[in-house]
Order: sequence, then structure tokens, then C-alpha cells
Amino acid sequence: MLRVGSRPVTIEQLVAAARGELPVELEGDAKFRERLEAGRRALEQALAEGRPVYGVTTGVGASVGTQVPPEARSEMALNLLRFHGCGTGRRLDAEAAAGVVVARLISLARGYSGVRPLLLDRLALLLERRILPAIPEEGSVGASGDLTPLSYLAALLVGEREALVGDAVLPAGEALAAAGLEPLVLEPKESLALMNGTSVMTALACFAHERAGRLARLASAVSALASHAVAGNPAHFAAEIFELKPHRGTRRAGAWIREDLAGAPSREPARLQDRYSLRCAPHVIGVLLDALDFAREWLEIEINGVDDNPIVDPESGDVHHGGNFYGGHVAFAMDGLKAAVASVADLLDRQLLLLCAPETSGGLPANLIRGAAHHGMKAMQISASALAAEALRLTLPAASFSRSTESHNQDKVSMGTLAARDALRVVELAETVAAIGLLAAAQGAELRGALTPRLAALVAALRREVPRLEADRRQDLDIARVLELHRRGALLAPA
Repeated sequence: MLRVGSRPVTIEQLVAAARGELPVELEGDAKFRERLEAGRRALEQALAEGRPVYGVTTGVGASVGTQVPPEARSEMALNLLRFHGCGTGRRLDAEAAAGVVVARLISLARGYSGVRPLLLDRLALLLERRILPAIPEEGSVGASGDLTPLSYLAALLVGEREALVGDAVLPAGEALAAAGLEPLVLEPKESLALMNGTSVMTALACFAHERAGRLARLASAVSALASHAVAGNPAHFAAEIFELKPHRGTRRAGAWIREDLAGAPSREPARLQDRYSLRCAPHVIGVLLDALDFAREWLEIEINGVDDNPIVDPESGDVHHGGNFYGGHVAFAMDGLKAAVASVADLLDRQLLLLCAPETSGGLPANLIRGAAHHGMKAMQISASALAAEALRLTLPAASFSRSTESHNQDKVSMGTLAARDALRVVELAETVAAIGLLAAAQGAELRGALTPRLAALVAALRREVPRLEADRRQDLDIARVLELHRRGALLAPA
């Protein structure tokens, strides 16, 4: 059970909750509930005293100079979510949409947003029932947070727009009614609290982080298989080498490859020094592992931080107007992560070429298949190259494309959501390159023979689902099957 409000939440917990593997509930402690109530009372006290509160007594954005009279504040709360209903592009899938809800719930549960506990209870209930907002993925500049995509979460609560329920997209009001739920009437500040944060970029970044970590382990195993297949030199992965330049990620990747190659019969390597895509594999994968460690701290601060505006202090009653909605840390972390992931995709693509050419594979059959009438992995090289090129193209940093928008009020923005979306796409591409690489490396390793215990176990897990390539056949289904096995953790034991 993930009890929101009692302790910090990790990337893995957010992802598990979004996937429905970890039930979510709000902390039931009376002190927690009182803190939420105190935050709401502090906001109401500020309004009663006539203090200005952005987005409640004023317009939003460049309209901050517009005064909103008390009788129009409820209408203002509703109109705020309505006019942001301009998202475009494909919808986030249910897993990603649930991640957004989890992230928003965690932030609001800190008690600094001035919302009623009722609002948090409803978010938790929607997660439990898997009634999720249908969120278009485009339309956020990452400051003021994810306004447009998060407006679709606010709209679901009030029964507007659409909901994801199972495999169906239903009118939100219909989905709520089917679950026996009445639409909420949002009070002043609540729509702004729901929308003015980094929860979309943060959720997507968490998925990218989690998947990139599993990709690093797979890439290490593929590299070990490729090294074995081409009669590579296992001495390249000796622990002593990495201790002399001890980047944590390189040491970890080197240890994985070394352990995968352990137990091989003694033989003379084909070359004293293998080509860089094999010899330097721990260094390339190590950059990704260290990037993941680097990104973790920032993402977990983002998950557990108060990221909306204005912030209402439940203890002092102060209302702070600031910029915690700015997603610069997520943008920087994801721009770095996608570059590291794309580099791994490129590494695996280079290894594939080594495997397929007899002059670089230690004499394996061309394209890893025998028979003049068959082509083996020839077209797979083309696919992998196309995928790697697309991944590399997307490494252009999204944060560099800040735009001045919204009447020059949002004149410096993070583009954090774009960076997170790019990172997820790069991970997806790299996973597919790794799947192709695994099919080829396993084929080559079997042709070479005498697999080590760990490599034999990996190849056996693969062969239970995908047969060896003995003659030309379509291989798109093989790729899809490997991806499915990888994504559910059926290929490798946990690192």
C-alpha cells in the first residue's frame, strides 16, 4: 500500500502505483487531515481579510491585474479549466494518465495548496476505480507547470471532457455516474492547484527513468552475448580496469558483463583489443547508469515537492506567490537521460554490424545465417540503424527551445514536458534496438557455442518464445515478442 502524505515517495513507487501494482490511499492520521484542513482555512482567512490571492481574487497569467469580485470566483475556477481545454496530439495511455494522478495527489497532499481534503479523497478514489483523465500529450511549455494537460484532470473531477475506463474512452460525466460518483464543484483556488504544477512531466519522467534502468541491464547482457559471439576478449571487463577510473555506472556495467561472461572455457580471443563498441560497452552504458543516479534525486524532489502557485502555508497563514511550477530540473534531467539512452542505442547498433560481417565477427556466417538463398539479419541491420538514428536525432535538448508566450508573461519556460516525452520516445526506440541486438547476439552466440551459465539462461528464456533463425522469415513478430518479454521482466533476473 502506498500511503500518500506520510513519507516520501520514490520513482519506483509512483510507477508501481500508476500500473495498479501498488494500491494508493491517503494517510489516515488525524494530524495529516488537520493539516489539510488548516491549509484550506488559511486560504479562506486570507480572502476574508481582503488579501490578494493570485488566481482567486485576480485573473491568471498576464491578466493578473484583473480583479475578480467574490461573486465571480466560483465561475473563475470553472472557466480556468475550461479555457485550457486546448490540448492536442495523442492521448496519454492509462498507465501514464494514472501516473499523472498519482503525482498530482502526492504534491497536493503536502498541504500547501489550500484545497479541501475532499478533493484529495476523490483523486484517490478515481485511482482506485481506474477512472482516469483522457489527457492529450501536447500543449505544455512546462511553466506555469503543465496547465493545459492538467486541465483534463480538473475537467474529469467536474464531469467534463472524457475519461479513460479500461479500454474505453467515455464522457467524463457518464464515467462518474456509472461509478456512482457526483461531479465535484470546485471551490476557488482548487482548479488552479490541480493545474499549476509539474505532474505530467514528472510522471512521464519517472516512467522514462524506470525503463531506462532496465534497458541498461539488457544492454549489458546483449554486449556480453555479442562479445562471446565474436570471440571477444573478456579481459576488457576486468574489475581492475574500472577501479582505476571508478565511475559508479561503469563499474556496475562492467561487473554485469563480467558476471555474464564468467564460466566460459579458456580460449584465445580473436583480437587482442576488440573494437570500441565491445571494449567500451561498460563506459557507454555506465554513462546511462550514472545519469539515472543523477536524475533520481531531482525527480524524487519533484515528486514530493510543492509545485503549484500560490502556496498557502497552513501554519503561518502566509500566501506565497512564486515559481515552483517551473520544470527546469525535470527538463535538464530528461535531456541528459535521453542523450545517454540514445548513445546506448547507437552502441548496440554498432555491435549488430560487428556480428553480421564475417571479417568482424570472428568468422561467423554472413548475417548470422547459412545458405546462399537466405539473408538472416541483413534487413534487421537496416531497422536497427533507422531506430538508432531517430533516437539520436531526438537528443537535441528540449530546454533550449524556451519560448515567450501568453502575452510575454510566461517569457521563460522549461519545456520539461517536451523533454520527458522525448525521453520516453528515445527509451522506446532504444528498447527496440536492444531487442534486435538480442536476437542477433543470441544467434551469434549459439553459432559460436559453449555459452556461459548466465548467457545460456538468457538464450534459453529467449528461445522458449522465439525460435532460432534457420531460414528467412518475417521478424517483426520476433522483435515484438522480445519487447514484451523484456518489459515484463521475463528475460533477465533482477540486477
